[in-house]
Amino acid sequence: QVQFVESGGGLVQPGGSLRLSCAASKSISSMFALGWYRRAPGNQPDLVAVITGAGRTNYPDSVKGRFTISRDNAKNTVYLQMNSLKPEDTAVYYCNEILDTYYPSDYWGQGTQVTVSS
Repeated sequence: QVQFVESGGGLVQPGGSLRLSCAASKSISSMFALGWYRRAPGNQPDLVAVITGAGRTNYPDSVKGRFTISRDNAKNTVYLQMNSLKPEDTAVYYCNEILDTYYPSDYWGQGTQVTVSS
């Protein structure tokens, strides 16, 4: 069972940047993929960034060009660099392992709140 601890969220003005971190309790090097999700109040979680074991990345159009996911296997940590933030990016952000079924694991962390507001 893996545990994820997200950090780095906060309040930022529109156009600002944040870097989120996600520390895993065990090695991430063998994981099929890792993803960052976000959940706004009343909504289902949305996948906003994926990085595979080979380092390939993918993003939905809503964040493409603004968000960058990366991983440091030595530190068992995944990052999400978020630039040009918009109010609609406001949500709780989570990271999780993405299994070879393309679904996330059942082990979610507490998440980190990102609020974009002037």
